[in-house]
Formats: sequence, structure tokens, C-alpha cells
Amino acid sequence: MTGKELIFKTLRHEKTERVPWIPFAGVHAGKLINVNAKEILTDGDKLFKSLLEVNKLYRPDGQPIMFDLQIEAEVLGCELMWAEDAPPAVKAHPLSETKEVPCTCMLPQKNDGRIPMVLDVMKRMKKEVGDTTALYGLTCGPFTLASHLRGTNIFMDMFEDPEYTKELIIFANEANKKMAEYYIEAGMDVIAIVDPLVSQISPRHFKQFLLNPYKDLFKFIREREVFSSFFVCGDATRSIEVMCQTNPDSISIDENIDMVGAKEISDKYNIAIGGNIPLTTVMLHGTQQDNMKYTLDLLDKLSHDNLIIAPGCDMPYDVPIENTIAVQQTIRQPDEVRKVLENYEFVEEDIEIDLPDYESLEKPLVEVFTLDSATCAACTYMMNAAKDAKDYFGDRIDVIEYKFTIKENIARVKKMGVKNLPSIYINGKLKYSSIIPNKNELLTAIEKEMK
Repeated sequence: MTGKELIFKTLRHEKTERVPWIPFAGVHAGKLINVNAKEILTDGDKLFKSLLEVNKLYRPDGQPIMFDLQIEAEVLGCELMWAEDAPPAVKAHPLSETKEVPCTCMLPQKNDGRIPMVLDVMKRMKKEVGDTTALYGLTCGPFTLASHLRGTNIFMDMFEDPEYTKELIIFANEANKKMAEYYIEAGMDVIAIVDPLVSQISPRHFKQFLLNPYKDLFKFIREREVFSSFFVCGDATRSIEVMCQTNPDSISIDENIDMVGAKEISDKYNIAIGGNIPLTTVMLHGTQQDNMKYTLDLLDKLSHDNLIIAPGCDMPYDVPIENTIAVQQTIRQPDEVRKVLENYEFVEEDIEIDLPDYESLEKPLVEVFTLDSATCAACTYMMNAAKDAKDYFGDRIDVIEYKFTIKENIARVKKMGVKNLPSIYINGKLKYSSIIPNKNELLTAIEKEMK
């Protein structure tokens, strides 16, 4: 049985001989051919070469072509900020100062921006590995895309102008349909709607603004006889059930969510679930054995029906190649790996962290704990909320970001007892965990800490 057949059986909710494996090697693919993230996200030949290397080294059952949630945003007028080892981030939002809904004439077209490059690579990959590997086309989900257009104002809009918010999300949903249509024509087997900011809103707001658009979107995909997947990042625990109610073929979650509890919910709806190997503590900073142990534990504690093993999200650029291979080996040869791990002991680095004397601070300290605001959309908008507060208060407050990709910050997160990313602490006290505050809320919370 090919990997593609294995993925298809899983997404049809049938019994399989083993659990399938999908490495989300977006920018990390560039590392395999020694080019940076921007090069593979803008140069079709380099992207194609890197994807073939992913396919050869990691032996995936399913494989994404492009993991960049800014393709649609760029076409719709968002200004991007590029990095060498991460996908671009949106730095300017065309609707931040005006409540407009773009007309349907502005929906992404096949010849816009980087879309032609992506479609060409999709067709080339389909021809090269499409018989054996299930190919995933990823689009930026409607809420995150609407946020790219409107900026952090959208979190205020949900309360103050719900009708405008609905209209903007409907437009973004139509953009998703367009992208899905193009990707299906290019031969994609699975359309994955990647909407990280879903984790930053309540189930009530999900039902109010996203439930019906998502039902419509997954129906649209299913009518075209391809599979669908609903990707979310961050702690979307409270929204797993309502995500399942949108009726995708699968959902994909990251390390912020308990996989066992989430799978109990997805099994109730007979929906496949994928995830959730930690990106930094295990894949980036762990050893081969750490990766084997985490993967084996996932396999041992979860029923194998309706299950896909994958990184929690887009793999960091510098994940050691041997760590990803270790995950693949564990999935394919669990009994052999079990023997390798007989004498395994987890070794934690002893990094000394000094916390501020929060009681003696002269002005409020806003600490933002993120996976990395340059690569994680939810983290970007959490950090942007803090930056807006800094712009408002100026030197009367201090703002600092702690990125979970840095070992010292991992130790700080553990010492502080931070449970979910992204989170905002003010003077050492948790204020917002996986919920992006609107501007007025955050300003009020900071003002309460003013001396």
C-alpha cells in the first residue's frame, strides 16, 4: 500500500495497517538544499527541488506543497516582512483604517502574486510523486485572512460591529474557495484550511462568525471530490467540538492541545485527527531519542483509527534532519524503536533563569510569551496587541517578547508556569492565554497596574 492510499483510507475513516505520517516541512525544506526560507517561497525551481528532497529523506505518506499563510494576503494588498528562516509575516493591513469589504472582483486570480509559481510546483510534484504521496494544498483560513486584512481591529469589531465582521469573513471564505478551486485543478488530493487565529477566539464567537462559513467551505471542497483538513494552532481546546461540527474530513492540532482529549471528541464525529509533535522542545531542541520517545508515546496512548502523526505545525527551519527521520522510523518500525529506547532517559538542560522583582517594578512590564511572532500568526497578533499598547503608553510601560524557539526562554516558560502559547503577562501575572485582547481591554488591564 502506498502512502497516498494510507492517507486516503484514513480520511475515509477505514482501518489501516499503520498510522500515516505527514512532515509539515514548509520553510524547513529549504534547509535540506541549503537555501533560505525566502528563496523557496519565491523561487519555484528551488521549492520543487526542496520538496523532492523532503519526499526522499522523510518518506512522507502525505506532503504539503507550500506552508505560507501570506500568499492570499499578499495578493489582497497586505505588505509582508520577510525573514531568512521563517515564512513572511504581515506588517501592514490594508483595512486597518477603514471598514470596507473588498468586492468580489478582488478575489485571488490564478495569475496574481505567487499563485502561478505555487500552481506550477503543484503540477510538477503531482507528476513526480503524486502516485505514491498524498499532496496537500494549504490555504489561509477565513478568520486569519480577515485578520491579515483588518489587523488587530477585528477583535474589537467582533463586539462593536458584528455585521461588518461577518461580511469580511464571508469575503475571506470566498477567497478560500477560489484558492481551493485552483489547487484542486492543479492536482491536490487534500485541501487544508489553516486558520491559526481560531484558537484566539471563544467557541461563542466561532459559532457566531465561522460555523456557517466553514460548513459551506468544506461542503464546497467535498463536492469537488477531494478531501479536506482543518488546521488550527495554539490552544483551541475549547473549540475542538465546534470545529468538528463544520464537517471536515480531518483536523490538525499542535502541542497546546491534549491529543487524547481532542481525539475523543473527533472520534465522536468520526473525523480523523493529526498532530501533535512539539515543534521546539522536541523537534528543534530534542535528540533523536527524544523524538522517538514522544512519537512512540503518541502511538501507545491513542487508538490508531482516524489518526495521522505529524508535527504540531510548520516545522522550524533548523530542525535537525535526524530528528525528523527518527519520527518517521518510529511510525514505521515501532517495535524496533521500542528496543532502542529500553535505556532511554530524558535529560533536561539546567538553565538558570532570574525572574524580575515584579513587586518593585517602577512601571508595568508586559511580557509576551510566543512560539515566535515572526512565524506563528496567533503569536504575531498577540505581539501586535502588545505593540499597540506600547505605542499608546510609550515609555510608561515596558514590553518584551520571549520566543519559545530559544532554549533560555523555554526554561523561563517552565519557571513562570506558562501553560499555553501565546500568552500575555503583566507584572508577572497571567492576563491573556490563547485569547487575543482587543485594544481597550489590554489598555485597561495595563492602566490598573500603573503606580
